[in-house]
Amino acid sequence: MSRKIPTICPYCGGKVIFTDSAVLYGGKSYGMVYLCTNCNASVGVHKGTRKPLGTLANTALKSKRRETHAIFDGYWKGQGMKRSAAYQWLSQEMGLPEYRTHIGQMDMEQCQQVIQIVYARTAAAKDAA
Repeated sequence: MSRKIPTICPYCGGKVIFTDSAVLYGGKSYGMVYLCTNCNASVGVHKGTRKPLGTLANTALKSKRRETHAIFDGYWKGQGMKRSAAYQWLSQEMGLPEYRTHIGQMDMEQCQQVIQIVYARTAAAKDAA
């Protein structure tokens, strides 16, 4: 599925530009990003393209997505799952189509839902042992 190129920030209505991430990170470049010129919400892109990796995120959502990735990635790796199988499982648990089940596309509530799903599954496994 192709992701929409952001032009207007969903947080503040500001203009979104395509620029080097060095603007965000004190001169250190991590590749290109779409960046809101008003509130600094941003999203990275696939290397060598203009295709967004997810949706624009403000500081709070970026932090929540990092937390969610750490918990989810730790879970599926600990279970010996492959990444694709883990996201397929997660899509079923969340009732989302697979193409929409990527942490980079999730909002705060969806990130929290992922965390709760993983914690519930972990607790159930401990109870069964």
